[in-house]
Amino acid sequence: MTTSARWRTAASEVLRAGAGFALADVDPDSTPGYTGRKRDGVDDLAEGATRLGELQERLFAQSVAGTAEGSVLLLLQAMDTAGKGGVVRHVVGAVDPQGVELAAFKKPTEEELAHDFLWRVERRLPEPGRIGVFDRSHYEDVLIGRVRALAPPEEIQRRYGAIEEFEADAAARGIRWVKVMLHLSREEQRKRLADRLDRPDKQWKYNPGDVDERERWDDYMAAYQVAIERTSSEAAPWHVVPADRKWYARLAVQELLAEALAGLNPTWPAPDYDVEREKARLAAT
Repeated sequence: MTTSARWRTAASEVLRAGAGFALADVDPDSTPGYTGRKRDGVDDLAEGATRLGELQERLFAQSVAGTAEGSVLLLLQAMDTAGKGGVVRHVVGAVDPQGVELAAFKKPTEEELAHDFLWRVERRLPEPGRIGVFDRSHYEDVLIGRVRALAPPEEIQRRYGAIEEFEADAAARGIRWVKVMLHLSREEQRKRLADRLDRPDKQWKYNPGDVDERERWDDYMAAYQVAIERTSSEAAPWHVVPADRKWYARLAVQELLAEALAGLNPTWPAPDYDVEREKARLAAT
């Protein structure tokens, strides 16, 4: 069930990268599956936050009670300025932070480089009853790793298989993957980078290295295409979200996350005490 009637098709269906998927066919300025406009999207995001909050609270309650069996992991990958931070603030930020485990993966440390590339990621998988959020992830090792030739081609190929196995194993242990690529256009990225340079309140976000990576745009799109083809599975499918319209990207990710939580069907845990007896005890005080 979708949050709003303006979703004519479930986000998990219309945004899924299935057989024959081609990233080049996805218009970053489009709004797949959604019939509303920006004003509608803003309203639906607020309405959806209530539904998302209740689902997450039920799941977290199960975690506290020790009865939770599953968790949800939202994985966000994108080019710079695509809006990962905005999704975390406006979508994930609407739920109880006690039930959220956020991991932002930066350049690997010396300790992390001493292990297999999945070592640091596996340590941050969410516990039952929690929502995990990966701001970037193990996919950096087949994206920038491929584009910048940070590993030999045969190692990159090995990593695709290792990722599939890793994600399937995590799914078998009760983790529901919500893998999202926020698909931004090159022109929109240029505008957002220029905006950062023009505004003192955003200059701290600007990194000169972003322009270096931008010069390899086509290489990154090719790397994303291969990564999505090789690792979109039944256990951990990819969803590609057009991101030129921030309001749509946030709404779509919220919908994907809510669908995943609803799929766990979290219910309020039954109390391990006699409710009527406690009411009587309380009334006597």
